[in-house]
Amino acid sequence: MRLSEFIVQHVNRIVDEWEQFAKAIAPDIDLMSRAILRDHAKSILLAASRDMTTAQTASEQAAKAMGEGPEKTPSLDEAAASHGELRHTVGFDLVQMTSEFRHLRACVIRLWVNGLESPDLAYFQDMIRFNEAIDEALAESTAAYAEQVNRSRDIFLAILGHDLRAPLQAVSMSTEMLLRKTKLDADALTYVSLITSGARHMAVMVSDLLAFVRSRLGTSLPIEPAPMDLASAAQAAIDEACAGQPDCTATLNVRGDTQGEWDRGRLDQLLQNLIGNALQHGANKRPVTLSITGGEEQVILTMHNYGEPIPEAAISTIFDPLVRSSSEELGGPSTSLGLGLFIVKEVVIAHQGTIEVSSNEADGTTFTVVLPKRSRPTQSL
Repeated sequence: MRLSEFIVQHVNRIVDEWEQFAKAIAPDIDLMSRAILRDHAKSILLAASRDMTTAQTASEQAAKAMGEGPEKTPSLDEAAASHGELRHTVGFDLVQMTSEFRHLRACVIRLWVNGLESPDLAYFQDMIRFNEAIDEALAESTAAYAEQVNRSRDIFLAILGHDLRAPLQAVSMSTEMLLRKTKLDADALTYVSLITSGARHMAVMVSDLLAFVRSRLGTSLPIEPAPMDLASAAQAAIDEACAGQPDCTATLNVRGDTQGEWDRGRLDQLLQNLIGNALQHGANKRPVTLSITGGEEQVILTMHNYGEPIPEAAISTIFDPLVRSSSEELGGPSTSLGLGLFIVKEVVIAHQGTIEVSSNEADGTTFTVVLPKRSRPTQSL
């Protein structure tokens, strides 16, 4: 009997063995019903059987072996993906879930071989086709499981970032009230200044974290454009970045009309991250310069600093999330999550703009942002 026929005729027996194995490795068997343990096993097996009876050329077989073949069994992929999602939901870990497929493969081959009377070349081809189908199902299940893990992590980070804003606001307001209502000596003023600065850094990090999570849970950052002056926002961002830093050397150059319609909160994030990045990586006692040139339809914003240039190999990943420079990695504790430039890029994209970076030892590092003066709003998440 060909393997595809064997699977169809004995599918219930095979699924019974799947259930017993799943029961043995389940994280909390008391909460697992029989339906949960059996899950999509029957659908996966029947879809695999149908795939095995589909004609396949030698070139298609070679491509499929490398994961490059065309999708021939959408029902197999759908069942496998659903299985991966549900196994994550009921508490299986990735090793437990993938071991189910290993057991399924061994079970089917063992039961089938034990019933064979004589070997045949076609039977070996059947085993190859069955292994391909199981590998495809395993790949889909693993991808779906990993996606659920990522989404759960992102939701947790979103909740964490949201809930951190309230205590941070309480710290900031309390220090402000101390300064207003209490006469403090020099030492106390220093401590309050440190608390204020630390709270400000933490607020920026929380904002970056929330923006990062939003970008992963949706297609782009939500924006609500409104009339504003970019030059005014830039000066406020410089003032905030330099607060408490007597050696701050950030300057602003403005030319042309800098009025437009942008999301003020998002532009503040962009400016704070660009300025903070320039101050952090700029050479000591060398000025960092923010220049804004307004045109009829767009504004060009450049952030320039001197200092150690960005390695050419790192340029392509400079805007990726959770990427930190080598100097940050070696420099001990940092207020950076490695999200700043990623957030800058996401804000630019949300405003239908562009961003580029150039860096060399002679000319320094320059980030160039081009923003249209009118941006379409995006739906909030």
